[in-house]
Amino acid sequence: MSIQRLAAELLGTYVLVLGGTAAIVSAAAGGAPTNIAIVAFAFGLALMAALYAFGEISGGHYNPAVSFAMTLDGRMDPLSMAGYWVAQIVGATLASLTLLVVTSTETVAGTMTTLGEGVEVWEAFLMEMVFTAIFLVVILKVTKSANSMKTAFLGIGLTLTMIHLVLIPTTGTSVNPARSLGPGIVGGVWTDQWLYWIAPLAGAALGWGIYKLVTTGDAE
Repeated sequence: MSIQRLAAELLGTYVLVLGGTAAIVSAAAGGAPTNIAIVAFAFGLALMAALYAFGEISGGHYNPAVSFAMTLDGRMDPLSMAGYWVAQIVGATLASLTLLVVTSTETVAGTMTTLGEGVEVWEAFLMEMVFTAIFLVVILKVTKSANSMKTAFLGIGLTLTMIHLVLIPTTGTSVNPARSLGPGIVGGVWTDQWLYWIAPLAGAALGWGIYKLVTTGDAE
């Protein structure tokens, strides 16, 4: 595990979280606090930017759930996963600190993933788990497929966009523990943090299981 790879994970997560959360602030400032499309496309485009900038160096995880699934699949070892997790959390926290410099603690807290009005915890858990699983099936497959490799970054970014379009009204859309923890640390918001860790990690395991089910024994 090299310093370059850890730096790439930190910087990639920084770009992802800063791009997405800054869009939440921009949408609110423009009088559209619930403009789902702005935020969804910002997260998807920020992920693509991070992938094109740093993905070839570290693999472009930028998400503890992705690193967990890669470890389950034998593409990285547990120690490397732990290093990636630290880098991802630091990157997300630095992104929120950057946002804090130009806004306020309350504004950063407003970029934290939160449950939609009337949404039960179990409903949010289920949706975060299922859509993380979908995300990971896509990532695991396109990063192993010779046919999909050329458009892998585009496909992954658009998948995250789709997930945000669907989940923002219910869970705020995490599918990424670091994305939730960074704003939580800086904004001082700890509500349901456990959900935004356990559900994505469970989803990563589920996604890996589905991936193995549909690819084992066949050419990838």
